[in-house]
Amino acid sequence: MTNHLITVFGGTGFLGRAIVRHLAKSGVTIRIAARHPYTPDLAGAGGQIELQTANVCDEDTVVEAVRGATGVVNAVGLYVEQGKATFDAIHVEGAERVARRAREAGIRRLVHISGIGADLASPSKYVRARARGEQRVRSTFPDAVILRPSVLFGPNDAFLSALEAATRLPVVPLFGTGATRLQPVYVEDVARAVLRVLETPGAAGRVFELGGARIYSYKDIVERVLAHFGRRRLLLPVSFTVWRLIARMASRLPNPPLTLDQVMLMETDNVVGTGVGTFGDLGIEPHSLEQNLFK
Repeated sequence: MTNHLITVFGGTGFLGRAIVRHLAKSGVTIRIAARHPYTPDLAGAGGQIELQTANVCDEDTVVEAVRGATGVVNAVGLYVEQGKATFDAIHVEGAERVARRAREAGIRRLVHISGIGADLASPSKYVRARARGEQRVRSTFPDAVILRPSVLFGPNDAFLSALEAATRLPVVPLFGTGATRLQPVYVEDVARAVLRVLETPGAAGRVFELGGARIYSYKDIVERVLAHFGRRRLLLPVSFTVWRLIARMASRLPNPPLTLDQVMLMETDNVVGTGVGTFGDLGIEPHSLEQNLFK
């Protein structure tokens, strides 16, 4: 991977920063392509880091961001729609734009970050957009590697941080009975997988689903968070019908704390499926939640 330039779209995000750190340690040159590309925590990263202002919705900036690169990683993610920033604009049109411009630039390695559960038949707009984005990327750049991580955790994440805040309440509401199965994955492990597939020619055109070392029920995870902080709380099952109503009411707020798509995601198990590549195929042993809980 020496003498390579890898453009990372979304290199300032939670996963994107981890990807940049791992690429930097490998000695490659990284171009962070983002709307606001500077992040202080990456200032001391090893290797050479270029900063490029870019937006996956803007054709010209995507062209400039991939110019001269030998590989591209699309780690752009959108979880709440706001104005023109819609799931379709980012995860479908934007994903296709990056793939098309990468192909036209003669780039041989493209890694597209999606998510476990991407499904065209899902009731969730977010999940459907992820699935359509995968289709567009595959038809535009057939050798693209698609990585589908489960819910990410790590320092200053959104997942465990939200649970820590929820467990401060005197009563902790559960999604349904808390039986939904999740396979949380350490953000650094996913970043290692990105580096590995860039280094592995045989990964071209494959799909990898990346889940952590263990599968938990949502209730299990809540109980582990409570135990970690030494808290004792009543756990209250709340039906998904009620959660959907709450999400619809919250959607009227400028920055809703809960969206309908987030509720829908919690209605379906989020674990590694069959017939896809996994960490094992990449020679990576993933961490469990316990190994990194709130470190």
